[in-house]
Amino acid sequence: MIDLVCATRATPEQFWNKAALGLSLRRLTHETRLRPRIYFENRRGLPSLYNERLAAEDAAPVLAFIHDDVWLDDFFFFEHTMAAVHAFDVVGVAGNKRRAPMQPSWAFPTLQFQWDDRANLSGTVSHGPGPFGTLSVFGPVPAECELLDGVLLAAKRDTLRAAHVGFDERFDFHFYDMDFCRTARAAGLRLGTWPIALTHQSEGGYSANGWVETYNKYIAKWGN
Repeated sequence: MIDLVCATRATPEQFWNKAALGLSLRRLTHETRLRPRIYFENRRGLPSLYNERLAAEDAAPVLAFIHDDVWLDDFFFFEHTMAAVHAFDVVGVAGNKRRAPMQPSWAFPTLQFQWDDRANLSGTVSHGPGPFGTLSVFGPVPAECELLDGVLLAAKRDTLRAAHVGFDERFDFHFYDMDFCRTARAAGLRLGTWPIALTHQSEGGYSANGWVETYNKYIAKWGN
């Protein structure tokens, strides 16, 4: 079983009838091995919810943390995710094979927000308002990485528990994924990308309210 863990500000009706992930899951209702764990009308930080599901007594053996603005284009999502978490400890769809000092994003090594060299990147993600959007091909997949994009993060429940790896609740949304990846690597876990087809409606919010403040908090924690 895989718990598909998602927080949304939408009501149940809005999520299942309008949200990209909700509509995708309706298409995949035949796949009973996927268990949607949706936090509706949510106002809490993602790490708080993710940690809650990770610690839950009825948590599935595999957890996939995913945003609500994601179209699951992959109708073999279960099979591909299970293969991924047997190859790596933590899995994503896009990532960076290295980490640079003061790096503000998995894709950008500096605050100039210029893409890192293709040789350092891995993954393929579609973008657009509807499913099967325009492809962004970052680099060959699969690949071992230092940082992963938080649009989708999957791992075995017991692997995270045994390594005492969770999400830092100081980072409500921005940098929770960067921090989680560094925590996992510090615990000796292997991170990697995997070929899982999805379309993300968002392309990031590096100018969003609170981003700079959270970046400074992140750097203060890690030192670089």
